[in-house]
Amino acid sequence: MKKLILIVTGLFCFNAAAQTDEPASLHLSLEEAVILGLENNYSALKSEKEVEKALSQKWEIISQGLPQINANVDYQNFLKQPVTLIPGEIGGGEPGTFLPVRFGTQQNLSATATWSQLIFDGSYIVGVQSARTLLQISRNAKTKTDLEVKKAVINAYGNVLMALESVEILENNLNNISKNLSDTQKIFENGLAEEEDVEQLKITHLNLENNLNRSRRMLDISYQLLNMAMGLPVDKKVIPTDDLNSLALQFYDFELLQETIPLEENIDVRIAENSAEAARIFVRLEKAKALPRLTGFLNYGTTGNSDAFTFLNKDQVYYNQSILGLSLDIPIFSSGMRNSRTRQMKLEYDQAMLDLEETRNRISLEIDAAKADYRFSLENFEAQQEGLVLAERIEKKNQIKFFEGLSSSFELSEAQRQLYTAQQNVLQAMLEVITAKVELENVLSTKTYSEED
Repeated sequence: MKKLILIVTGLFCFNAAAQTDEPASLHLSLEEAVILGLENNYSALKSEKEVEKALSQKWEIISQGLPQINANVDYQNFLKQPVTLIPGEIGGGEPGTFLPVRFGTQQNLSATATWSQLIFDGSYIVGVQSARTLLQISRNAKTKTDLEVKKAVINAYGNVLMALESVEILENNLNNISKNLSDTQKIFENGLAEEEDVEQLKITHLNLENNLNRSRRMLDISYQLLNMAMGLPVDKKVIPTDDLNSLALQFYDFELLQETIPLEENIDVRIAENSAEAARIFVRLEKAKALPRLTGFLNYGTTGNSDAFTFLNKDQVYYNQSILGLSLDIPIFSSGMRNSRTRQMKLEYDQAMLDLEETRNRISLEIDAAKADYRFSLENFEAQQEGLVLAERIEKKNQIKFFEGLSSSFELSEAQRQLYTAQQNVLQAMLEVITAKVELENVLSTKTYSEED
């Protein structure tokens, strides 16, 4: 009996632990999903790292013009000291002979510290300016990425809601057609209906089952895509708290069609301007390479010599030295290499200016196209809602006529197919309102990089 109690208790504890280990579900509104995506999306995280890298690169460039201090320690132990031949007569020998001698001690230790300071370098001045531009480019890229992440999360969230609604509608339609099929089967068995009527309803039933199974699979994929957009594991359970119809109404805004912005504030135009500015700086950088470079330095060192390792002894003698100097590097002739590089940079600058002009025209077109798409989505949403009301009315009338023997099963099936199409069209129209507004908001966005973001 005791063993049985222990086994039951162990199983209970195991089940409790398993339930505890199960990942908790996330109940998210659209706004919460967007915030989570901006915090965890892989692209958003990588673009944030790019901003941090640009900050480090900026300081790297600036620090090149600040004082630099380097130290060097050399220890030498001549296992075999080099021999030098000197004329023999110096040591009292015969003229024409040589005397082998060794100079210096067997062991040497030297330590040197050098302080250097860049005094003038045209390339350095241009480099500091390029560092600021590089930082601005990375910040604008981060802003662009955040806008794309927001759009991706909203689209993925909308697709999940659409898939949920589609599954629910298909389940209801399948229940209704199952009841119709059952009723028609009974009528046929009583000899009051034709077999074709039953078969026609069976075809509709099979098609609905097929579509329902497909929609359920698409729902699973939609959840995984939403998780990917938010930067979550694909198996994390997420439960949307908004519904598609409410979101479509929230995104229903005719006033947005009247909004305008200066083209220079569009993020794509700002990025193109950054690229043009970077190209202009590279032209200046190549020209600056023809200017002299002046550097100052101060050197201080000490050297110790001995035939044995006595460098740590108190009585070891060290000899000090120090140098103060300037180094001037003057480019004189490069066989046209600098001119060639400068010309290449000028051509790249011309290309960047053409890209900027093209971007302005493209963004102007994209704004007009996004407004046209959004206007159509709003009008289409209204039209599809009206179409659904009419399709429901027609299907209901045909169902009544069918069971009263006033219409054929083919006419009922056509009315049902028309209803099912109208239902899916309304769901698609709701989603298009959401996605079209996000697209328009993105192209009209004047958002700039913020440390808080």
